Amino acid sequence: MINRQYKEMLGAKSVIRELSEYATARGKEIGYENVFDFSLGNPSVEVPGEFTDEMIRLLNEEDTMTLHGYTPSLGNPLYKEEIAKSLNERFGMNYKAEHIFPTTGAAGAIAHAVRAVTEPGDEVIVFAPFFPEYRPYITGAGLKLTVVPADTDSFQINFDAFLECLNEKVMAVLINTPNNPSGIAYSTDTLNRLSSILKEKSAEYGHTIFLISDEPYREIVFKGADSPYVSGFYDNTLSCYSFSKSLSLPGERIGYVAVNPACEGADLIVPMCGQISRGTGHNCPPSIIQQAVAKVCSLTADLSVYETNMNIIYDTLTELGFSVIKPGGTFYIMPKALEESSIEFCKKAKEYDLIFVPADGFGAPGYFRMAYCIDTEKVERAMERLRKFVSEVYGR
Repeated sequence: MINRQYKEMLGAKSVIRELSEYATARGKEIGYENVFDFSLGNPSVEVPGEFTDEMIRLLNEEDTMTLHGYTPSLGNPLYKEEIAKSLNERFGMNYKAEHIFPTTGAAGAIAHAVRAVTEPGDEVIVFAPFFPEYRPYITGAGLKLTVVPADTDSFQINFDAFLECLNEKVMAVLINTPNNPSGIAYSTDTLNRLSSILKEKSAEYGHTIFLISDEPYREIVFKGADSPYVSGFYDNTLSCYSFSKSLSLPGERIGYVAVNPACEGADLIVPMCGQISRGTGHNCPPSIIQQAVAKVCSLTADLSVYETNMNIIYDTLTELGFSVIKPGGTFYIMPKALEESSIEFCKKAKEYDLIFVPADGFGAPGYFRMAYCIDTEKVERAMERLRKFVSEVYGR
């Protein structure tokens, strides 16, 4: 008999992917330049030349067995060493190579992290708005997912609701900052308060509550934003990272778990991740990609276009009377729809070839997400289309 759980999941496909596929099909009809697709968070800037140069050098100069052979089960030592060095230099940490576990992007990192610090039946808390794929990551590990309602005034943490959700079964809290879908970065004050609560409740319950920090947008932070490094606030933190956004390498699926050296079981968690890999069939990211990224892990692509696009969109949205909180980073913005149902709002926008994602699946009904990782020229044309849509449909 085929697996019932995964069969049922076929009926709950990603709304984001479905809208992206629609935009692609619509583009074949009218030209993709005429479809204003804000659905998928696919980086739109070029990979740094240094990465390409290193890939070419590796292919031309390195021994093929070194390039394409199996890596150690806990990852390429050079990759691990360079990640630790980069984090220490930039954030004042004291990681060593043994605290770094290479993964297939941030998704693979989260899948390992949640399994390392929980057992089936435990509870994991997330804060709305949140990335919808957290559900299968967490429930697929046999865990209960509890969602804290959003603080829609700021999209920082709703601490009153968080305190109501905390209980002895909570073993981990999963955060995402800068945040997909809101674009908000958790502030120093927010992280200080979160850390204080986790310390207090860990002592009260007699067990550690781990903090899992999902950070693929860590390098996309805008001018004036307060977006500190999460692991500097709470010892029992596992940082989950991906180079998909910072280096524009989403298709290479390369990331890591970084275990805070002061974390409970810091000497055990990375080896445990290796054992988790045995049970999930993950193993390591490709050997050559680990080697290439090791040489450029402190660099980024030219990310400035995202802030340019954000400002254009934010200014237009506020001009048109949308309720919207200005992002501190990422390449997402999440305005409130101009009617109660964001699903209906987005359906109407599609008639104008504006492809927006209802935020209901992110835990923020009534809002919609725009992924503005597209050319600035197209953003500007999209704003003209948005003005037309809002004027004709909503009389603004």
